[in-house]
Amino acid sequence: MKVKTGDKILVTAGKNRNATGKVMRTFQKTKKIVVEKVNMQKKHIKKTTSRAGEIITYEAPIHVSNVKVLCPQCTKPTRVGYTILKNKKKQRICKKCQESLDKAPTTSKKS
Repeated sequence: MKVKTGDKILVTAGKNRNATGKVMRTFQKTKKIVVEKVNMQKKHIKKTTSRAGEIITYEAPIHVSNVKVLCPQCTKPTRVGYTILKNKKKQRICKKCQESLDKAPTTSKKS
């Protein structure tokens, strides 16, 4: 799956079309993601002896084919490509501006 936790995405299909948000969770087997404040659902919780009944809202998963990744550099919805770095690591890139979608590894020098 080309979408990772923490990516900013744009929903391209469904009732939440054109909504943007940050990916909170990914489900690899079902190819679904949970996006912050997108695809809100209501759930009725039955009352018990220890607590009152209530209606809660939560983010339901949406299929990864219905979203596009927003590039942090060009801020456009884009497809995701891959490139192989010199150290044999695979890196995600934006198909429009060819910039990296992954955060650069921070190397701190200890002095």
